[in-house]
Amino acid sequence: MDLREKTIAQIQQMPDSLVQEVSDFIDRLLTQYKIDQGELYFNFGESIDIAESDFTNYLSNLEDYEQRLTSGKIKW
Repeated sequence: MDLREKTIAQIQQMPDSLVQEVSDFIDRLLTQYKIDQGELYFNFGESIDIAESDFTNYLSNLEDYEQRLTSGKIKW
């Protein structure tokens, strides 16, 4: 049994809460690896585009929300 198979077998014995922690740790390792390899921009480029596009009307949406909150149309 090689290291990869041994690790997978160990993960399969864990409760779901620990598997989530392992998964989060793996995500952090992969992100760090991609940063080190200069690949981060390509992997997150689409997410950056989506995030930037979602904030185009941020101020007007915030002002509308505040007005509705102040007038009592919505509750905190």
